[in-house]
Amino acid sequence: MRILPKAQREGMYEIYSFCHQVDNVADSGMSREHKLTILSQWRSKIAALYVGNIGTQLEPLSRVVQRFSLRQNDFIAIIDGMEMDVVNTVVAPDRNTLDLYCDRVASAVGRLSVKVFGMPDDDGLKLAHHLGRALQLTNILRDIDEDAAVGRFYLPRDMLVEAGLTHLTPYSICDESLDRACAPLIANAREHFSQATKIMRQYPRYVVIAPRIMAQVYYALLKQLVQRGFAVPRKPVRVSRTSLMLAIVKHYLF
Repeated sequence: MRILPKAQREGMYEIYSFCHQVDNVADSGMSREHKLTILSQWRSKIAALYVGNIGTQLEPLSRVVQRFSLRQNDFIAIIDGMEMDVVNTVVAPDRNTLDLYCDRVASAVGRLSVKVFGMPDDDGLKLAHHLGRALQLTNILRDIDEDAAVGRFYLPRDMLVEAGLTHLTPYSICDESLDRACAPLIANAREHFSQATKIMRQYPRYVVIAPRIMAQVYYALLKQLVQRGFAVPRKPVRVSRTSLMLAIVKHYLF
């Protein structure tokens, strides 16, 4: 985000600060009731912001909301996504539930971001839809072990059953059929990356430089995950800082 023009950079920092704060609530060690209370308070704060009752805490975000015409519903969707992890621990959801989760925790962030990038609504919403899902599905595939450690298991139920897994719990991460269960999710992520790339190719580099870099880095991560496979033991996969810097240079200069 540092390579963006000042106004856009500040806009993205405020959006991600909001996301970071509500995400920390969902992932904290607080009681379920306390988490829900704080998330409800965040809903009230966002609602108040949009009717002009701006507290000191949200004054910077309010300026960004006004400057880029950010939609209230997208902030609320992000809070709703965090609440999904609080109300019921997500374990082997159906595909519609997983897609709703991806929309709330990732594509909603994208819908705010494309407004900051200056994309028109039609293509901006399409890019947010596809790139958000591509990034979140890649995150799910990357974080299988980390999520299982806190009782979460985001692989869709039907994909697990079709791969022959019978115990649909986080312990399924050790099943030898996990490679087969992950294959459809990998295909879905690839298709979303493809659709996002088609949209971004229609715009000048300066408009889509940030999402292009994110797409390149996350697609490289997906490729590494596929090459490693999902059989145990699984070594953690991360994109190196060098690869990230090369992606930035490529899209910034060429």
